[in-house]
Amino acid sequence: MEKPLFYIGIDIAATTFTSSIGCADSHWHIIGRPETFENIFDSFAKFSGWLRDHGVKANNSVACMEATGVYSEVLAHFLVSNGYILAIEPPLKVKRAFKPAGHKSDPVDSQQIAEYAYRFWDELSRWVPREEILEQIKTLLTTREQFVTQKTGHHNALKALEYKHVHTPLAEKVQKTAIAELKTHIKEIENEIERLIGQDPDLRNLAALLISVPGVGLLLAAHLLVIIQSAPEPCTAKNLAAYIGICPYENSSGSSGWHTPTSRHYGPRTLRKLIFLAAMSNSTHNPQFKLYAMRKAQEGKPKKVVVNNIANKLLKVIVAVVRTNTEFIPGYRSVNPSLLNLALT
Repeated sequence: MEKPLFYIGIDIAATTFTSSIGCADSHWHIIGRPETFENIFDSFAKFSGWLRDHGVKANNSVACMEATGVYSEVLAHFLVSNGYILAIEPPLKVKRAFKPAGHKSDPVDSQQIAEYAYRFWDELSRWVPREEILEQIKTLLTTREQFVTQKTGHHNALKALEYKHVHTPLAEKVQKTAIAELKTHIKEIENEIERLIGQDPDLRNLAALLISVPGVGLLLAAHLLVIIQSAPEPCTAKNLAAYIGICPYENSSGSSGWHTPTSRHYGPRTLRKLIFLAAMSNSTHNPQFKLYAMRKAQEGKPKKVVVNNIANKLLKVIVAVVRTNTEFIPGYRSVNPSLLNLALT
């Protein structure tokens, strides 16, 4: 696709959004003044009219906004449903593209987002809305994690009450009731996630493939489903590891600036926790990974490094299972094609 003529920069807030229009006809410039609209569906028609008044259409423009969670969801779906190309970029990435100088306001931010879309047009990732089932699964997973965190807090509070010399029966009863209710809700959420996956043939088949991998259960499979099915292109093990935050990166500069390669420690925390739990389980119960862990321990490798390596190996297995549409085969060994051809001749 050829480079668009107009670039729509949108700075999102909870109740409003500010938009600027950049044009790249003979040179880069902002058209008119930024405008602020209410961040509700009823005001989107006014926003569309403002774009049309400046000659902006879906086939000659690209819209760009920063990732702000739920604040941008309704507007994003509106733009895509009306044929606009939309990119939702990480705020830090946009911020680093400009020097920290001058005023900072919603109009200025919207102009910078528009300019960012113009400068990095060839690097923008087109945003595509998730399917309804995937969006529901993602929301349920987020809600479940919130309930698990609350349950842990109530459990710790109950333990503290039980250790006190003077007991307060009502306080202990309330904490126990809250824990029981949260456990019930968590179980309901897990059952609903399983039901949603089961009602879609493609998701059901993909979930079965993922669960066939050692250490992968329903929760980890559900998180992976959301990522794999929402990705604009097929996932690779390396990209998936980088996204989760378990991919070691070299950190060296000059003759004295060498550091041990380490991951960047950011990404979806819950998914990273689940993949580490799967890796630890395999290092204890799976014969292949157990032998690997023992060998690395004898070599003096730290336990965290060994678990991280097993997690990366698991991702390779997961990606291979999805790519080949074949369930995991215990004891499988890959064969070098050149050696196979040599044996046949």
